[in-house]
Amino acid sequence: MSIQVLEAITECLAQIQSESHEIQHKALRTLSYLTKVSPQNRNLLAQIDDAIPILLFLSKSSTTQGLSLSVLFNLSLNPNLRQILAKMDTIQHLNSLILTPSSPESGMFAASLICSLAMLDKNKARFGVAGTVQVLVKALSGAVQFSAAHHLLSSLAELLQFHGNCTLAVRSGAVPVLFQVVESTDGKDLAGSSLASLGLLARFKEGIEEIRARDGVVGLLVDVLKRRCMLSREGSAELLLRLFEESEESM
Repeated sequence: MSIQVLEAITECLAQIQSESHEIQHKALRTLSYLTKVSPQNRNLLAQIDDAIPILLFLSKSSTTQGLSLSVLFNLSLNPNLRQILAKMDTIQHLNSLILTPSSPESGMFAASLICSLAMLDKNKARFGVAGTVQVLVKALSGAVQFSAAHHLLSSLAELLQFHGNCTLAVRSGAVPVLFQVVESTDGKDLAGSSLASLGLLARFKEGIEEIRARDGVVGLLVDVLKRRCMLSREGSAELLLRLFEESEESM
């Protein structure tokens, strides 16, 4: 069975290099399906010479960007492939897609790929060095109504598990941007994800000081406790507790 799958994957890899967009799209959709359903299939594709470089190359074209990113995201679900995929030039490419995606689908897949790759702790600092934290904050500043907002927030929260990235986030203006999302009533409720990131920033001095300095922060968090979903209320309660603990420590 694996031999047949390998043959199918090899054939698709040849077809995605076709000059016909129709053939490319059909082959990419097949690869997306095969890599979605099986970790073994992901490893088979990744082991073929130049497979990942070819997919990355196609992700730079607006006509094949979304589908090629979906295949790369599926590959990233295998923990053993995350370090291979997180090359610096790939990260820089994903950064550019976050800021200027060719479609909402491309933006969502780029953000999801960052989140998946960042689950490997060794990659978190690499994303920090590449400026991804600043890119995510910049994208979020105008993305409250954008379909990728949830994916951007998830990626930022994953990167903030690393202390150095928290410092980068605070200095790039993450606190006001995250509170902007919390205050927004547009679209689906993203407040819980934003409060989770604020909670991570609040673990450190720079973060908690920035949060405390925000006008009306306690009132806003109390309002969230009254009005929002369970995830938002949990995040608000945790952040209020951290603020009160900090106040007692400074007395």
